[in-house]
Amino acid sequence: MASTSFPVATERLLLRVFAEEDLEALFDIQSREEVTRHLNWGPMSRDEARVMLERISKLTGFDGEGDGLRLAAIEKANGALIGDVSLWRVSREHNTAEMGFVLHPDHQGKGYAFEAMSVVLRIGFEEVGFHRIVGRCDARNTRSASFMERLGMRREAHLRENELIKGDWTDELIYAMLASEWAGRQTARGALG
Repeated sequence: MASTSFPVATERLLLRVFAEEDLEALFDIQSREEVTRHLNWGPMSRDEARVMLERISKLTGFDGEGDGLRLAAIEKANGALIGDVSLWRVSREHNTAEMGFVLHPDHQGKGYAFEAMSVVLRIGFEEVGFHRIVGRCDARNTRSASFMERLGMRREAHLRENELIKGDWTDELIYAMLASEWAGRQTARGALG
């Protein structure tokens, strides 16, 4: 992924790789029940957040060494880490990736996730050259489902009682976008000026 260097700036955010100094902010986000409610893990301890930080700080691109990207979303106005966005390869043979996003509750509903994930999709399709990018969520997480639809992803599946999350069998929604759909959206945006 030679063409992307970090940080990448959006209108209100800087997207950069994770660093050691992000531990407290990452812990603040990942220790919240409302953040982890629909995820496979529960609120993290500081030590669990430290282990997570060590792992995700290595996800810096798609080259001979790496198959994933996890970026800290930093609010330009105050330098605060407000969440993270990710993209990881799930199949070389089928040229497919999966994306994810986590945002601090105080910063949800303000368009930050859309701003950040639009960059991640651009990197995935235009720079890495993925054919397909998917997103998955617990069907009870209606905000994530609506968000993926706003990104332009199509809902492709509703899997009944597909995952056991925190002792409950839950339905899973699967969304996807193809490179051709991404290109069509960019062409349409360009035509609008």
